[in-house]
Amino acid sequence: MKILVTGAAGFIGSHTSERLAKMGHQVIGIDNFSPYYNIELKELNAKALSEKGIEILRFDLRTDNLVEALPEDLDYIFHFSAHPGISNTSTFEDYFSNNILATKNLIDFVLQCKKTPFIVNIGTSSIYGLEATFPENVVPKPASWYGVTKLAAEQLVLAKSREEKLQSTSLRLYSVYGPRERPDKLYTRLIDCGLNNKPFPLYDGSEKHLRSFTYVQDIVDGIVSVIGKEDIANGEIFNLGTEEESTTATGIETVENLLNTKIEISAKPPRAGDQSRTKANIDKARKLLNYNPTTNLEEGLKAQIAWFRTKFN
Repeated sequence: MKILVTGAAGFIGSHTSERLAKMGHQVIGIDNFSPYYNIELKELNAKALSEKGIEILRFDLRTDNLVEALPEDLDYIFHFSAHPGISNTSTFEDYFSNNILATKNLIDFVLQCKKTPFIVNIGTSSIYGLEATFPENVVPKPASWYGVTKLAAEQLVLAKSREEKLQSTSLRLYSVYGPRERPDKLYTRLIDCGLNNKPFPLYDGSEKHLRSFTYVQDIVDGIVSVIGKEDIANGEIFNLGTEEESTTATGIETVENLLNTKIEISAKPPRAGDQSRTKANIDKARKLLNYNPTTNLEEGLKAQIAWFRTKFN
């Protein structure tokens, strides 16, 4: 199949692109190489994909002409492109343009294609709000610009399924970590601090936060499981993540044990919109997609540390 991956130079998008190519699909990747974090890291991801025969096009869904740049005979679109996370330096306009406007433009492109591809929208547990422990039929209560705009993007896509103008599904991902994790996220930053004797910024109270830390390859398993189950997945929302909960404090301790070091903590004020608890309820994905994440936290962090040492030390 011919598959488009948006945000293909990013963390999860790059891993998914590799998996799809390994499955024998023709993968076309696009990314706008946003400066939200170090572009050199995205360049490293793009290079790794290029070495596997996957070309990444520099393309901005918000402003570039999709009809001129993209093929109209796609079978699938995996839509990762977004302004991610909770950041005090990001404006509402950043989230709006990257998460809502870009998604609307992508839908407009799909609706004029000669062959309508199946859209897999990549959502987030932040859609649920300050606690994300619920099944997919619970009313969302997002508590951040990120969560609000990702919910809007999700509904833009699913609305077209309800109108029967295309087929789509949305996957809400839980606390993904592993090789290529963004530098602003927990484990890449922890590993950097532990290996390079830097203080780790810890938001007050966050050491008690509970998370479904999910290894990236377990997430990719769930993402690609949609292929071949289009009739089942169309119009549906699925949670993807591990059911195992760990506190941030446990995560810090695990990294310290694996690195055989003590990480200095630099206390920071609480961060608005930060979730207090996420626990992936995956009953629906397990039943309908045969989803079953298996990697425990220590195993996943060993792989992430090995990646970090190779790329940065």
